[in-house]
Amino acid sequence: MPSIKSVDDIKSSLLRPSLTSHFYVEIPVPSEGANSDSFKQKLQENGVSWPTRDQDTINLLCSEAVLPGSSLATFEINNDRTGVTERHVHRRMFDDRIDLTFYVDAGNYLPIKFFETWIDFITSGATTTNFVEASRNELMNKNYFYRMNYPDDYTADQGLKVIKFERDTYKSSSRGGYNRPTGSVLEYNFVRAFPLSIASMPVSYDASSLLKCTVSMSYIRYVVTMKKASESLPASTNPTQASDSINKSASQKFLDPNINLNLNVPRLNVSNINFSDIGSSIPFSAGFE
Repeated sequence: MPSIKSVDDIKSSLLRPSLTSHFYVEIPVPSEGANSDSFKQKLQENGVSWPTRDQDTINLLCSEAVLPGSSLATFEINNDRTGVTERHVHRRMFDDRIDLTFYVDAGNYLPIKFFETWIDFITSGATTTNFVEASRNELMNKNYFYRMNYPDDYTADQGLKVIKFERDTYKSSSRGGYNRPTGSVLEYNFVRAFPLSIASMPVSYDASSLLKCTVSMSYIRYVVTMKKASESLPASTNPTQASDSINKSASQKFLDPNINLNLNVPRLNVSNINFSDIGSSIPFSAGFE
């Protein structure tokens, strides 16, 4: 017999839905393979500091992620003379990729530089010199050819994580003046991940919008665990900005009117354009200052 539910029971069960805007992404680097040091050195040469400040910045710049799915592959048994068709599972199948979207910071273009370096590292096995010493001139040579590095060198065995938490995960502390994450979180850990593609990013002289970089990460499987929030999320050192540091996703940060984005949008200079010379079929370009 179903039990009678009180109004308080219904409120506690139905009036606290999980929100899609509270998540945290951790981006890894290739695991300790033979060329892992070469990859980190190349990151340094391209102006990416890893695994310190720039890693935290890329994590926070992730504005969209996906909680992955999986399915079961089955086969049917219908020849056992019983007349009953049975379906048996023989494999668990995972999605072949996860799409991550990042806001691109003005000046450093950090997500673009990081993932372009990673993909460049994957395809750098055929340079006449090693990956670190290969110059842009060699890559522009018409006789250049690609040969892939070994998967153990460019895959991250673990470290790519999507952590789902809730708005009230961070609560004010009466001691020490800082917040600590409480409760439980869902942690998705992806095995043997590497970037599969970087989506094209259109730019236009039309109305300005935030530049986004979408990267598809390949993996062979994921492991989902329920963990204590204190084991997966960092503590905030400022109780008044706990939601700004982790509880807010990067998308909320960029859309917060109280935060100065410093987008450095160029101003159109039309002083040198003679509009009388412009015809309907004549292309023209506008200069920026």
